[in-house]
Amino acid sequence: MTGKYLAFDTNAVVALLQGNLQLLQMTQNADWIGISIISEIEFLCFSGLTQQDRALFDEFVRKVDVVGLNANDANLIERAVEIRRTFGVKLPDAIIAATAISRNAELVTADQQLAVIKSLPIVFF
Repeated sequence: MTGKYLAFDTNAVVALLQGNLQLLQMTQNADWIGISIISEIEFLCFSGLTQQDRALFDEFVRKVDVVGLNANDANLIERAVEIRRTFGVKLPDAIIAATAISRNAELVTADQQLAVIKSLPIVFF
């Protein structure tokens, strides 16, 4: 892959949809943007989610790649297991990090705890 590939963590999706200008700029310069199915589920589970929030999120999801968990995606699964076992991060975070790694993307996040994953290129906002 060449170009700028970005995987957005759930907190980055929320910040972007709230109008974070730094993240908006990142999206305009990206060749690929993806999120893990975990981020989609986490977002949709937020309490107090309004119809407007849901509509905005649905529009966002139509414009990005949602990377699912597929039994045939051995690279993603192996990376998630390795990250979980090696660094002890929560399983959802391990899957989100593995999604970025398996897609050769930088993870856009505000979660400083993910910095322990040395093989994960991170863009903090």
